[in-house]
Amino acid sequence: MYLSASKTIRLAQITDPHLGKNPGEELLGVNTDNSLQDVLTSLPEHDLLIASGDISNDGSPESYRRFADTLTNQGISRFACLPGNHDDHEVMARVMGPAVMNPVLVLGSWIFILLNSRVPGFEYGDLSDSELKFLDKTLGRHPNHHAMIFLHHQPVKVGSAWIDQYLVRSSDRFFSILDQHENVRSVAWGHVHQDFHMVRNGVELFASPSTCVQFKPKCDQFTIDTTMPGYRMFNLQSDGGITTSIGRVDEKNYNIDFSSSGY
Repeated sequence: MYLSASKTIRLAQITDPHLGKNPGEELLGVNTDNSLQDVLTSLPEHDLLIASGDISNDGSPESYRRFADTLTNQGISRFACLPGNHDDHEVMARVMGPAVMNPVLVLGSWIFILLNSRVPGFEYGDLSDSELKFLDKTLGRHPNHHAMIFLHHQPVKVGSAWIDQYLVRSSDRFFSILDQHENVRSVAWGHVHQDFHMVRNGVELFASPSTCVQFKPKCDQFTIDTTMPGYRMFNLQSDGGITTSIGRVDEKNYNIDFSSSGY
């Protein structure tokens, strides 16, 4: 896909759909197929969609096929995905194809780098030596592009002790690489099922809502929020400027299980 370097890029981020093997499976009372469809229906026009992990809740081929079909049926053809801790990376790549799993995308004056922070069999995130070297090398090859980096796990604490234990264990090394490249503008992730924003050394850091259940911010124990499924939109300017907004599904009655102590 070609976009003029002077064009503002409209980027949509969705995350953590948690689709099951069979249609209509639920997570904490929410039919995740329905909530994903509701979010996609409410998305504004965009140039590219990035899904930042936990596409599946069980790593099943059926869940990935249904995710891709859902996007296609919604008329969304320009999208890319990265794996989360609930995903099976190999199955995901085999079913959805290398084009969808492309870790580097260049649009206009921006480059998007998709990292794999999944550690098989564990909830926490990490970036391997090869992944960190790939990041460093890719940033070095594109010094004239504004860089935005996506991963699944949070590289900084978001203020909820129960989920902050699962952050990226190599976050110090990750940020030391970012600090060496002046073209890095932003880092975005999923995993925490909530809106979050901070700025570190001039780089904007964002977490985005899930397309299904939300986790209540600033809670030391697992707590479900009352906010609705959502997404994040970015407007990326040719000069590196970023504006962003959160959109949510309105006027829906999801059967959320607020009594649950975990997921």
